[in-house]
Amino acid sequence: MGIFSRMTDIINSNINSMLDQAEDPEKMIRLIIQEMEDTLVEVRSSSARVLADRKAAARRLEQVRAEASSWEDKARLAISKEREDLARAALQEKRAIEEEIAVVEAELKATDEHIAQLNDEVAQLQQKLTDAKAKQKALLMRSKTVESRIKVKRQMHREALDGAFQRFEYFERRMDNLESQLDAMDIGRDVAPDLAAEIESLHEDARITDELERLKAELGRGEGG
Repeated sequence: MGIFSRMTDIINSNINSMLDQAEDPEKMIRLIIQEMEDTLVEVRSSSARVLADRKAAARRLEQVRAEASSWEDKARLAISKEREDLARAALQEKRAIEEEIAVVEAELKATDEHIAQLNDEVAQLQQKLTDAKAKQKALLMRSKTVESRIKVKRQMHREALDGAFQRFEYFERRMDNLESQLDAMDIGRDVAPDLAAEIESLHEDARITDELERLKAELGRGEGG
């Protein structure tokens, strides 16, 4: 693709539309900016060559105009010397040079128009480049904002989860404490009734033994009496 056709495409391009259609707008705008900057370098290099050509054409125009003027002076001199033949020949040379003057003037005019077009297109491209860089800056800011918001959201979710786990652990500890209190209240109750019964049985056996001995003693006294 030529410099000017590519530059025209860039100048006529709708950056917003291109970004809307791009999968990665940030990457797309970097490529657009790089393309514009590369094109500007090429156009300015081409402009320098065109300006150099214009200077050469301007110098050539001055030269041929001087030559035409010189041949006219020669024709005047020939006429003053009554050498019409030489005057005619001098005017013929002047006429040939005037044709070259017309060619150089046309070339110079075309070059000036080319330079004016270049200046206009470069100005438009420079404006597009400025717009693209502004878009790039806005995209970067939006990207950073979105990243920050995502980070905050993730942090909020993490804190919410941490809070939920902390509350769960708190209730779990409360349940453990309550269960421990219940267990403490039951300590000794499973064993104490059996132990008390055994001790009470021992007392009961002692009473019965005492009662038995008393009865034996009474009976023994009765038999003896």
